[in-house]
Amino acid sequence: MIRREYPRYFLLILPAAIIFITFFFVPMTRLAVVGATGDEGVASYLSIIQTPRHFESMVATVLLSIGVTAFALVISTIAGLFLVRNRFRGSETLVSLLTFPLAFPGVVIGFMIILLAGRQGLIGSISNYLIGYKVVLAYSMWGLFLGYLYFSIPRVILTIMAAAEKLDPALEEAAQSLGASSWEVIVDVILPALKPGLIASGAICFATSMGAFGTAFTLATNIDVLPMTIYTEFTLNANIAGAASLSIILGIITWIALLLARSLSGSTVAASG
Repeated sequence: MIRREYPRYFLLILPAAIIFITFFFVPMTRLAVVGATGDEGVASYLSIIQTPRHFESMVATVLLSIGVTAFALVISTIAGLFLVRNRFRGSETLVSLLTFPLAFPGVVIGFMIILLAGRQGLIGSISNYLIGYKVVLAYSMWGLFLGYLYFSIPRVILTIMAAAEKLDPALEEAAQSLGASSWEVIVDVILPALKPGLIASGAICFATSMGAFGTAFTLATNIDVLPMTIYTEFTLNANIAGAASLSIILGIITWIALLLARSLSGSTVAASG
């Protein structure tokens, strides 16, 4: 009877297998092959550490993604817990506004950063009035940090709120009855309970920041992150093999981050993310 079930299982998994092979395995294999067909062959994959610009671009991208992830987790955890624990008139509207940036493409977010912190932006106008010169952040890593943080917070806060709604208030009450301070309750009860959601949303935030292109492209005056380096190699330098090898390396770094997140929180990453 078990053997009779095999054809049914095969038919159920066939659509997923076709999609995986067509849209993931074949393109990634082709990309990896193209990356090794340049003048340097397989050694082109070492350009990430041998070429100063590529290495600096990778380091800047990783550090930027880590910084965005850390800030997004802190802000979203505080805001998410507050919104879950405090229901008030307009709270649903506030949540929808906080998640509204999910609808914006990267180019729009970059344009908004220019309006906020560009040469004619709001921050520049205020700083010019207060200290006599314009503070311009839009076309630097700080501007890109603000842009990435802007579209990362909605992705993180939704996961945190979903995890916070499952917290058992009785555990906090028990800890307080045993003499735990508010800080000890947060560290020993709340954060461990939120750990799967924090890891899952943090991994998604990191992966999104690593590969984001639209915002970087809009603000790319003094910015050199890995997606922009790949774009430059492909379009301006006609270095298709180099762009392909850098793309594979970017994918590997992101995959390692997701793998570590899954190993740290187990199967709950899939459920929480």
